[in-house]
Amino acid sequence: MRRPGPPRDIPPPLEVECLKVLWSIGKASVREVRAELLTRHRELAYTTVMTVLDRLSKRGAATRKKASRRFVYEAVLTREALRAMAVKELVELLFDGAAADLSAYLRNEFEDAADSSSAS
Repeated sequence: MRRPGPPRDIPPPLEVECLKVLWSIGKASVREVRAELLTRHRELAYTTVMTVLDRLSKRGAATRKKASRRFVYEAVLTREALRAMAVKELVELLFDGAAADLSAYLRNEFEDAADSSSAS
């Protein structure tokens, strides 16, 4: 059995997918988030989406408020904040904390891609 790693600031992929829905439509119920995910070809059970949104709420990445007989969720974590956390983790994990090394890597990759596409 796999040991759990250290807790991460970055939500797992399914939580990010739900955040993307909340960023695009704003406040939404579980049913509304699930419906939007279905349009994005993510067929998930209602209870799965409910669990993911609850985790986002407990993590502090979304708020949850009771509205009549349902909960309404709203993203608290911004897209920009999530990107910053992801890049920071990437730099720490793969570039030993050297952001300049990541920048140089990306610059080289894009130059190589541009060179190969212009040669075709």
